Amino acid sequence: MIGPPGSGKSKVGRILAAGLGVTVRDTDTDIEAAAGKPVSEIFVDDGEPRFRELEREAVLAALAEHDGVLSLGGGAIMNPATQEALEKYAADGGHVVFLDVPLAIAAQRVGMNQARPLLLGNPRAQWQKLMTERRPTYERLATLTIVSSERPGEQVAAEIMEALGLDQGVPELVDPKRGTHESTEESTT
Repeated sequence: MIGPPGSGKSKVGRILAAGLGVTVRDTDTDIEAAAGKPVSEIFVDDGEPRFRELEREAVLAALAEHDGVLSLGGGAIMNPATQEALEKYAADGGHVVFLDVPLAIAAQRVGMNQARPLLLGNPRAQWQKLMTERRPTYERLATLTIVSSERPGEQVAAEIMEALGLDQGVPELVDPKRGTHESTEESTT
């Protein structure tokens, strides 16, 4: 899954993986585990170039090792090696799903989230700038584009499964601590 911050990649990825009976992997989580600190601290302590290097390594490793649902950070697709790997993955029959989202919805979801260092300052303007730069690449790499909008993650996952001809069904994702459905917000960049 590819897409901008606030598109729902993390949540929809978890739901989709549960519906398919496979595992989900998030490259931002892999990066944080490898670095031993949150993405926001990597940006501050080591800089964006180091983060992008770690991101490239995480994406390439995940594509080589993981056979479930994979959620990529919003900017991962800008690396030429990642683009090449995703193109090969798609050519080999894999699905690259672009979760698109309108700015107004993304802004509600990401707000002033400190964990999203590229959106600090003016999140709406920064998000729009990132999308202007990234949209052509998202669209070129995608084998399927789904607009997540305001719909619950379960509906978005069901639409993906239907579009891909997968009929397993999508279970409801319930927060075991509260017994309620999870919010539509993502937790990573």
